[in-house]
Amino acid sequence: MESFQKCILLPLILTASLPGLGFCYSITKGPENATVLAGSEARFNCTVSAGWKVIIWLFQGSPVLTVLSSQGSVETTERFTSRNYSTGDEFTSELIIHNTQLSDSGRIECSIQQPSENNFAFLSVQVNGSLLIKNSTLTVKDNQTIEIVCEALGWAPAPDIAWMTNDSWVDKSSYVTQQSPGSHGLHNALSTLTLTPRDTEVLTCLADIEALPSPQNASVTLIFDNSATENYYSEDNTSTWVIVLAVVLSFLGIVLLVVIVVVAVRCCLKRRGSTYQNEIRKVSAEKKKEGGLEDRQRSGSENLGYIPEELWNTEHSSGLSSLPPVFSKFAGPDDNLHISSVPKVRPQRRPDYPISPKKIRNVTLV
Repeated sequence: MESFQKCILLPLILTASLPGLGFCYSITKGPENATVLAGSEARFNCTVSAGWKVIIWLFQGSPVLTVLSSQGSVETTERFTSRNYSTGDEFTSELIIHNTQLSDSGRIECSIQQPSENNFAFLSVQVNGSLLIKNSTLTVKDNQTIEIVCEALGWAPAPDIAWMTNDSWVDKSSYVTQQSPGSHGLHNALSTLTLTPRDTEVLTCLADIEALPSPQNASVTLIFDNSATENYYSEDNTSTWVIVLAVVLSFLGIVLLVVIVVVAVRCCLKRRGSTYQNEIRKVSAEKKKEGGLEDRQRSGSENLGYIPEELWNTEHSSGLSSLPPVFSKFAGPDDNLHISSVPKVRPQRRPDYPISPKKIRNVTLV
């Protein structure tokens, strides 16, 4: 294709240059460097002074388009076209490169077959790849430190990555960006942001290259979970109350146990005391009973047949005094005298209690 283009353009160049020998014209304003995104158009302008005959555009050293003053533009491919402008004595030719590719990056030259300066420029084709944050929404708790990862894949060149939170730039010390080569001359970048949110925030990752009119971005919403904090304090309060309740119940249980033990001991002591007192009472009653029986034994049963000696002597003496005098056989007995003694009669009394011979005691009162 390039050889075919050269074969077509070379006769035209020679034809245009022969009549122009001896005429002086120059490039008043050459093309300027351009940086474009792959797939877009690249435009270069070349302005020449009056008297020009031919303008040849060279792409990476090969002619791709020719403009003749007498015939206009000679286009050999749809990717390279031109537009022409005239202003006074000057003529401007604009080269348009369609559907640029990464491989199109290189030198673009405007030639008028005359020695001139500023007749070339450079084309830089860049590729903006994908940019994403893995989690589109995150829920965070109080005092929770998280890491947000932003991944840029398939870029050329490697993009510059920055972070924003709620439309404010994040300090560069808060994130780290690593670059690595990809396939087909592309590059990858991985940026990790570390932060501790205090409120609901919108984090934005921005990737920028020169060809982008504005940085490409990806966002994530951080939802600050207040209920987590409330639940934390609630759980903390609950656990505190549980601990306090456990301590109080334990204390009450110990006190109740002590009270039960004391009551049980007192009851046992009371039972023992009452039993002891009952035993004492029984012993005392038995002793009283035995004492009464002993007193009765000591006092003895009344011997109703007993007559004191004084009474016996008195009775006996009175009986004797009533008897007639006894005459001795020496004085002369009286045969007719009959002496009879009155037998002693003891009074009989019916005892109130049965008399036991074994328990009868003779007591002599002095």
